[in-house]
Amino acid sequence: MKFIVSSSALLKQLQQISGVIGTNTVLPILEDFLFEIDKNRLTVVATDLETVMKVHLDIEAKDSGKVCIPSKILLDTLKNISEQPLTFNIDKNYAIEITSDNGKYKVMGENPDNFPREPKAEDASTFTMSSEALVTAINKTIFAVSNDDLRPAMTGVFFELDKNGITFVATDAHRLVKYTRKDVSCPKKESFIVPKKPLNLLKGALPVNDDELKVSYNNNHLFILHGGTELVCRLIDARFPDYKVVIPTDNPYKLTVNKSDFQGALRRVSVFSNKSTNQIALNIMGNHMQLVAQDVDFSNEGNEKMSCHYDGENLQIAFNAKFLIEMLNGADTAEIIMELSTPSKAGIIKPSEQVADEELLMLVMPLMLNS
Repeated sequence: MKFIVSSSALLKQLQQISGVIGTNTVLPILEDFLFEIDKNRLTVVATDLETVMKVHLDIEAKDSGKVCIPSKILLDTLKNISEQPLTFNIDKNYAIEITSDNGKYKVMGENPDNFPREPKAEDASTFTMSSEALVTAINKTIFAVSNDDLRPAMTGVFFELDKNGITFVATDAHRLVKYTRKDVSCPKKESFIVPKKPLNLLKGALPVNDDELKVSYNNNHLFILHGGTELVCRLIDARFPDYKVVIPTDNPYKLTVNKSDFQGALRRVSVFSNKSTNQIALNIMGNHMQLVAQDVDFSNEGNEKMSCHYDGENLQIAFNAKFLIEMLNGADTAEIIMELSTPSKAGIIKPSEQVADEELLMLVMPLMLNS
């Protein structure tokens, strides 16, 4: 079996799917790419048993066939070869010879029959959405996903489908992000949890434009198709917590503040906070707010005053500065609104204006104030 392919085109496609391959694989063959040649079309597959990613590219070939090629040595080789056509020769024992303009490289492949089969989209429901909508949803929610494997339901993003839109929710019990897109129509009311890893892979592989994605799902898997790229991942089999009950509906105090000024102050003052809690106290009075952080163990203290617009009673409330900084990145407006109530009740962060067909709500739990 023999085929000819552009070195840079192959490298670009392999880099797109190489993130699927884990470092500590259970089966040695999971460290390989599966190459499937069908006339002038090459399909490359990578999997870690939970997630499968596939790319297609055009090549020159007369035969059809399959081979597994070790991913690391192939990627390292391609990274160091300038743009040129490469010829791959594969013999019946799966030995691969790669010929470039100036060299020949040999690597031992593996039997493709041992490569895991990918799940099929049986009994799947399908809808379409723009690539930009999905990438934006991932960017606005993924940072709030929990890393606690003892609570599997929180280790992914919750997709809540409806005929009028789709809502994405992520929480780690300390903060929660809810992002809704109303420009997507789903076939029926349904919900599932998508793990963090495939979402990170999609974020890197998909363009931020109006390209149409085909999204399919069944009881166990999610299937995403965009042009020549396909992703299949196993869904998290767990029940997502009822997030609606934790969102306060009656936070009467409203704080409006410039987002970049607030982030800058948080970054500067948090340098002096306790490294395990990142606690910053906000003392809000009228048209100004004081940010205070201290680390008693090292006698460090920082405080800064900034202007704001506040409608409510004087309030002192503490938050994790790292969480606030990350959450403020999600708002795309110059100003943000914080809805507050008491020092022990969750605060809600929203952009000062919601974009058409989009709605973003972020919730952050307060920390107990240092006495």
